[in-house]
Amino acid sequence: MPITALYAGLLAPLFIFLSMRVIRRRRGAKVAVGDGGDMALLRRMRVHANFAEYVPFALLLMALAENLGTWPWLLHLLGLVLLAGRVAHAYGVSQPKETFAFRVGGMVATFTMMGAAAAACIFGAVANIMAH
Repeated sequence: MPITALYAGLLAPLFIFLSMRVIRRRRGAKVAVGDGGDMALLRRMRVHANFAEYVPFALLLMALAENLGTWPWLLHLLGLVLLAGRVAHAYGVSQPKETFAFRVGGMVATFTMMGAAAAACIFGAVANIMAH
């Protein structure tokens, strides 16, 4: 699954970056567990957690779709939409005065990608079942 692997590889540095932002803020705020009432830490934690909540399932759907023979151009489109959506969401939510257009756009992109990948999985699975 080289196409999914490519986008997993491209998303990994973003996850590491978001993780490091949480760690830096924890150290600066001297908060070991939770958010300690620090709103900037809470915001960074939620950006990181949101990524961790959505990206693994999105990549799983993409990998399954790729395994079922989905067109490479569609897989690349799914990967690019997911990557752009996650960057937009992280940027929007990370702002002290939140930029809702980026947050909402990022979530719309993520949900669109997941819906399209799920559809590709369903169509690919049905085609595979019908062929046997």
